[in-house]
Amino acid sequence: MSNPNLIKIIKVLREEYKKYKKPIVTELSYRDDPFLVLISCILSLRTKDKVTEEASLRLFSKAKTPKEILKLNVKEIEKLIYPVGFYKTKARRIKEICKTLIENYNGKVPDKFEELLKLKGVGKKTASITMVYGFKNNDYIPVDVHVHVISNRLGIVNTKNPDKTMEELMKKIPKKYWYELNDLLVVFGQNVCVTVSPFCSRCGIRKYCRRIGVRKSR
Repeated sequence: MSNPNLIKIIKVLREEYKKYKKPIVTELSYRDDPFLVLISCILSLRTKDKVTEEASLRLFSKAKTPKEILKLNVKEIEKLIYPVGFYKTKARRIKEICKTLIENYNGKVPDKFEELLKLKGVGKKTASITMVYGFKNNDYIPVDVHVHVISNRLGIVNTKNPDKTMEELMKKIPKKYWYELNDLLVVFGQNVCVTVSPFCSRCGIRKYCRRIGVRKSR
């Protein structure tokens, strides 16, 4: 995709972004605390955004630091985060991560991508979101299902999984757009370019969409 088209797409996405509620994981109030970003992202995996938001708020109303969370037992955490996907596994995982943070990192979330990946249950998506939104580090493009799907529909990348999409986007997208790209595409994907049955009729970037182009050529 040429840069002129990319600039036009970004402009439309910025306008669309103003219309809708922002994702809980990257909300402004969370961005000053890498720990809250990290835990919210773990809760969000395989979970709808509204459920993630409500579960995060319930948990953080009781505990906002690794030390505070360790004071809760697993059953308490399960109750607070239910019904996020795999809530029992996530409750144990959150406890394990908090224990590791206290024992190995003085209770702080590590500010290195490679160190974040050492935490049990933390993959590239969670690590990159924590780096970008928790630490304001502009060296990564977080990729979830929305970013993965929309990037492929637009033909910016041709990839099979989010990890590969992140690698390819970082090669093709000018770095000045990296910090905002996840936010823009996630909000757009939640409200317009949804994963299943997107609302193409009200999509402001449909002219650039490979999915529509393929459909028209049939």
